[in-house]
Amino acid sequence: MTIPELPVTISVGESAISGLYARPGTPAATLVVAPGAGAGMEHPFLAGFTRALNGLGIATLRFNFPYREAGRKFPDKPPAAIAAWRAAMADAAARSAGEPLWAGGKSFGGRMAAMAVAEGMPAAGLIYLGYPLHPPGKPEKLRDEHLYGLTLPMLFLQGTRDPFATPELLEAVAARIGPTATLEWRGGGGHTFDVKGTRRSTEEVGASLAESAAAFIAAHRPA
Repeated sequence: MTIPELPVTISVGESAISGLYARPGTPAATLVVAPGAGAGMEHPFLAGFTRALNGLGIATLRFNFPYREAGRKFPDKPPAAIAAWRAAMADAAARSAGEPLWAGGKSFGGRMAAMAVAEGMPAAGLIYLGYPLHPPGKPEKLRDEHLYGLTLPMLFLQGTRDPFATPELLEAVAARIGPTATLEWRGGGGHTFDVKGTRRSTEEVGASLAESAAAFIAAHRPA
């Protein structure tokens, strides 16, 4: 059964961003999901991921960052992206029935979620869909400083061929974070979790990550 997706408008200061909200009956949690740089909330990867989560009993809200809403090509700076994250989480909280509220996203979207939480945004946990630990070919430029002060559960879903995260470096980062960080590899997966020689639609690839995310959320349900 497909869960209907409700278009929503989220106020961010004096402007607004678009979102898509889906809520199965009595969800175990809500996961707010942001897209990667250069993509919007309607990207097939995110659509497949969130719709599969809905089928597993998780409510979802995916949203656009302001730059995407305005038709610009380059991602917002962290302050603007974090403001959008705060607004999206507040909107999801207002629509909830008190279930745990998680945050996550693809690449840039997940990194901005972590930065927002590091700056005080409440969340039950974080789900990263391809964390961009460093620019491709530049492993010395790590984007990890904000991760070490976080004490909430974090799931890193990562492809072993992802040029944005050298496996050894991400393993070291997860180890330094400690037991709250779980790293789950997708063998042969690139930054979009594509696997050479495997024919799957982009939506199917996104959907394939939902079971791991839902299981992680269930494993960290408040007592």
